Amino acid sequence: MAEMGRCKQGFSSSEQQLKTFIFGSSPRAVAFVLFVIFVPLGMFATLGCRKSDPETSAAPTTSAVSAANTTKVDASPQKMARLLALQKPDGATALDKEIEVLQKASEKNVDSVDPWILLGRAWARKARRTKDPGYWLNVDACAKVVFEREPKHRLARHLATMVQFEQHAFVEAKDAAEQLLLEDSDDLEALGFKSDAALELGQFDVATEAAQKMVDIKPNLASYARAAHLRWLQGDANGAKSIYRAAFDARDPRDPEPYAWILTEAAMIFWHEGDIEGADKGFDRALEAFSDEPSALLGKARVAMAKGDSKRAIEFAMRALAISPTCEIYWILVDAKTMGGDTKGAEEAVEKLVAVGQKSDKRTLAAYWAAKNKNIDEALKLAKEEAKRRQDLRTRDVLAWAYYRKGDLTAARKEMDAAMAHGTKEPILLYHAGAIRVAQGEKAEGEKLIREALKMNSHFDLTASAEAKKIIGDSP
Repeated sequence: MAEMGRCKQGFSSSEQQLKTFIFGSSPRAVAFVLFVIFVPLGMFATLGCRKSDPETSAAPTTSAVSAANTTKVDASPQKMARLLALQKPDGATALDKEIEVLQKASEKNVDSVDPWILLGRAWARKARRTKDPGYWLNVDACAKVVFEREPKHRLARHLATMVQFEQHAFVEAKDAAEQLLLEDSDDLEALGFKSDAALELGQFDVATEAAQKMVDIKPNLASYARAAHLRWLQGDANGAKSIYRAAFDARDPRDPEPYAWILTEAAMIFWHEGDIEGADKGFDRALEAFSDEPSALLGKARVAMAKGDSKRAIEFAMRALAISPTCEIYWILVDAKTMGGDTKGAEEAVEKLVAVGQKSDKRTLAAYWAAKNKNIDEALKLAKEEAKRRQDLRTRDVLAWAYYRKGDLTAARKEMDAAMAHGTKEPILLYHAGAIRVAQGEKAEGEKLIREALKMNSHFDLTASAEAKKIIGDSP
């Protein structure tokens, strides 16, 4: 099987203008900055140099546990890997059918490892789509089956590195990517892993360099997506939009899912800017491209909430949850039911949010508790644990807000300043930074930041927006 398109490609005149997209025409110091891929950005790791969702850490699914329990205790690691790789998917979607076809091909073509690589990538798509971290065990198993035959197989190493990233082993994932690059400096997928892992570790300059090289080698949807996000992190929304448009033009029409995801990412910039209608159109375009894109459905729920339509928000949230039951989507469901006066329904959604968070997304659970000003000791504990593994923008923001709720303003300010170090323009960040300053006695500067957040998008979060208005004396 040919390795992922690592072909050199020249820039057109418009592409050449984008070549310096990361640093842009307005130079900024590339400081030590903290980053997280917003949402759910999990699309790119599994399909040709694509980003991976940092929001989950591996834990066995029920089906994975069941498969393991049916095996004798003395089963060899090789047999266990094969068993997990060939485990019957617990669904009847087109992707599940594809997995079954690839499993049959893997067993039939005994002299080829190619079907195992394809099978591993199919399992990765299922893990990404369902947000069930247990499926990464199946991905890892496919890599191990290949390693048994070819210990240095490059594409199997890609799979293994992808799993490390998903397990939040960011240092190890970055090291693995760098080893791959020592052997082939133009390995696009390895460059993507290096960029993503470096961002999670707060190494913004390293992430930037790797992403820039991706675009230099092959300007496509995956490389442009990283470029656009980097520009947005630097506070350049217009530059990010321009690069997202280049990503749209570089899409593969045969593969609508990543295109839908990137449309959603672009639409979120409009959301942050308060262009609710523009964001809504973007989410609609994403769903036209791929109707099961959960991040677009979540975006539609946000828009409905902003318009005061809790019923519609609940409908979109429930559709998204049927595909991908994540903390973030449950959070929106809680707020939508609260807005609609369904107290019992909101409480039930909180219970599910907590269950998912404790299993696979402790950072979002910490963010939820801190946002709602509940269980602050637990929120701070979870945020501190997450900060031991990564130093990205989102983690620092969650930790800062947990410290704020706890009353440790000095620690809160330190973490928030780090989160804001690169000029990212997002309402929730501006609000947090402003509220911390107000609490420290810097009333004028703090209220200025809060007003900026509300001016950008007065509906950025149900709880935070109301708090922000209260701090500056506006009616909620």
